[in-house]
Amino acid sequence: MGSGKVTNWQGKHVTVAGLGVSGVPAAKVLHGLGALVTVVNDGDDDRARAQAAELEALGVKVRLGDGATLPEGTELIVTAPGWKPDKPLFAAAHEAGIEIWGDVELAWRLRGPDAAPWLAVTGTNGKTTTVQMLASILKAAGLRTAAVGNIGVSLLDAVLGDEQYDVLAVELSSYQLHWAPSLRAHSAAVLNLAPDHLDWHGSMEAYAADKGRVYEGNRVACVYNAADKATEDLVREADVEEGCRAVGFTLGTPAPSQLGVVEGILVDRAFVEDRQKNAQELAEVSDVNPPAPHNIANALAAAALARAYGVPPEAVRDGLRAFTPDAHRIAHVADVDGVAYVDDSKATNTHATEASLAAYESIVWIAGGLAKGATFDELVAKSAKRLRGAVLIGADRALIRDALARHAPEVPVVDLDRTDTGAMLAAVREARRLAVAGDTVLLAPACASMDMFANYNKRGEAFAEAVRELGAGA
Repeated sequence: MGSGKVTNWQGKHVTVAGLGVSGVPAAKVLHGLGALVTVVNDGDDDRARAQAAELEALGVKVRLGDGATLPEGTELIVTAPGWKPDKPLFAAAHEAGIEIWGDVELAWRLRGPDAAPWLAVTGTNGKTTTVQMLASILKAAGLRTAAVGNIGVSLLDAVLGDEQYDVLAVELSSYQLHWAPSLRAHSAAVLNLAPDHLDWHGSMEAYAADKGRVYEGNRVACVYNAADKATEDLVREADVEEGCRAVGFTLGTPAPSQLGVVEGILVDRAFVEDRQKNAQELAEVSDVNPPAPHNIANALAAAALARAYGVPPEAVRDGLRAFTPDAHRIAHVADVDGVAYVDDSKATNTHATEASLAAYESIVWIAGGLAKGATFDELVAKSAKRLRGAVLIGADRALIRDALARHAPEVPVVDLDRTDTGAMLAAVREARRLAVAGDTVLLAPACASMDMFANYNKRGEAFAEAVRELGAGA
């Protein structure tokens, strides 16, 4: 099929790898274009059978319980992003010279000639918040836009739907980027890089390289984090269009070609006349919700992409003011007896938790869950001076307890030897006992939630419910 645009799908034999949130829409779209679609799926459970029945009613072939064998006649594979690159199906495809696309690549190829450009965001943490901030800023500028990709509207829906967009704010995971070789964004940002999903990518180098794909072919700006040299290195390595600029963001005073913070003001020294001498005020730190350091960094990245697209300064301010963060992201639940209770259940890895802990001066930390292979020494060593106490829950809490013993031996630790959901109320009560007025009790688990809860949302809800019980005098 080559790297050009496929205009005639009629009769093309396309194999879709995986059902689920991306596979089913991809299969429907391809079938609608006239392709001969076969879906292969490893699983054969009730949900898969229901999805299969829906597709088979349309005339799509579905093969459950066998995602390893390449269907005969396959000319292209469109894969769900989570399928690992070392799958036997892909090895067979490589052997046969068959291209493999993800759903993002499919959406990119299906765009019309006058399609809205993409402003793309990736990074280990902060992607969703940054894309939502970006969409809010673009809307404040009067542009027709949506937050799409790994969140919100699916890219296929955005590209093929009736809604006409001026520009799209696109969240992309490392998985999606791995399978999107021809994607070329207007401008893109890599927010940060920390070890994550290494079981999928195989190494930190491979993970970073997939994140770096977001910069390939950028036209206006490659936005990087001045505090994270790895992101700048990815810009240096990228093959961009002539005239595309590297634009940094920093929590300090910005150099020329950067956005940063001066005396509580977010300023732009990249998209201004004579950036050696001039800076443009964009917004106040207090316009960012919440004004935690890592969230100010998110706001600067969003502002940089919006400014790259030509958005006026007042739209940055208005968009940031209008933005409301999702639940369980540094959400203030309540104050009880002078102690603030904050839910950051979304902090499921050490990098996100380090940013969360950096936002408060004196913390009783509730942590633990499924570590996913993470180690906690660096996190605890960096955050030790902020900790008044720690309450540990979940299956892998011993790993955090041991790191606390090594790097913060003076911090009192409560080790709750239980993984039932009622453990959260016990944890909040123990945290209250350790806290004094002026402290923050912070749920920032640094771990996944599935040992005790269905997801991080449920964990955050359990925390908020426990805090409400405290406030009611329970």
